[in-house]
Amino acid sequence: MAGIYIHIPYCKQKCSYCNFHFSTDTRSKQELVDAICKEAEIRKNELTETVETIYLGGGTPSLLSSGELEKIFETLYRVFKISARPEVTLEANPDDLSKSQIQILKATPVNRLSIGIQSFFDEDLKFMNRAHNSNQALSSVKEAQDSGFENITIDLIYGGQTTSDEMWEKNLETSLGLKVPHISSYALTIEPKTILAHQIKAKKIQDIDDSKQQRQFMKLVETLAQNDFLHYEISNFGKAGFLSQHNSSYWKGIPYLGLGPSAHSYDGQNRSWNIANNTIYINQIKNGVLPLEFEKLSLNDKFNEMLMIRLRMMEGLSLNEVSENFPTEFLNRLLVEIQPHIDNEMLILKDGHLHIAKNALFLSDGIASSLFRI
Repeated sequence: MAGIYIHIPYCKQKCSYCNFHFSTDTRSKQELVDAICKEAEIRKNELTETVETIYLGGGTPSLLSSGELEKIFETLYRVFKISARPEVTLEANPDDLSKSQIQILKATPVNRLSIGIQSFFDEDLKFMNRAHNSNQALSSVKEAQDSGFENITIDLIYGGQTTSDEMWEKNLETSLGLKVPHISSYALTIEPKTILAHQIKAKKIQDIDDSKQQRQFMKLVETLAQNDFLHYEISNFGKAGFLSQHNSSYWKGIPYLGLGPSAHSYDGQNRSWNIANNTIYINQIKNGVLPLEFEKLSLNDKFNEMLMIRLRMMEGLSLNEVSENFPTEFLNRLLVEIQPHIDNEMLILKDGHLHIAKNALFLSDGIASSLFRI
């Protein structure tokens, strides 16, 4: 099996925390869609396996017109071998999900919506410079459900400067009331060159409160567990039957092809990524040139990636998988280096699988990186 990721690099406005590649100038949108389709044609031999998942991310894919969506899907189904029932996810902002736009999406192969709610409070949404308001956050989910979308995931952000513990509990309560089967939730992070980074540097707002973020994360974990959500990856929670197939494939190291500016690809051995510039991407694809950079992963790179990702997952890191894919010395060294974390009750080794302890989940990335091979 394999997956396809398509990056749509347009947004109505810049969120204060975002450092993804996008543009608020959509005049080149049709040209870019044409370029994505041509890139698919050029790279058709890179995916010989059956494609089980397709993911349109961004940016804001919900800004695409019916004609643009139709052209993308027509190309994908013609060029690649697509399974009979693929998971097809489209990221959408609440302000785009009018009844008419949802009907357009229903007429496409899209069968899973990822809605960027972030918060159900206007105070949070204004702070994040989101384009939607709290009423649209609620109505977008209900409208999608009423139109027949069952596989819906929403994004929530916790630990921001405006999000009190009481507000966070209310966000969770509202999410559960909507009966969505999947929630992805992330701590607000301060990325370089973002609006928030500049505001903190200028002392216009306070920096992140780590203790509040950890407290709200644990509330998230406990609340969703009590409501029968599987905590299958550190930031992802789903009801049985609604776990993200596409993202799970990333985490399991399954090959995928990335199309569009800044999109990444992985073939099992190497990573590649397109240039993060819309104009250059469009012009080079027009000339039949792939604007790609490549990285051949070393054994240490592969080990570090597997360690980081598996420790974020419900299944944990299988020691057998380490033994089967790496020289003996890798496992021997790992067994020595994990012992202090086990003694400190930060890691648990059970039935040949290494897990982050529940009390240390918020620190998982730091624990994993301490075990990296340099």
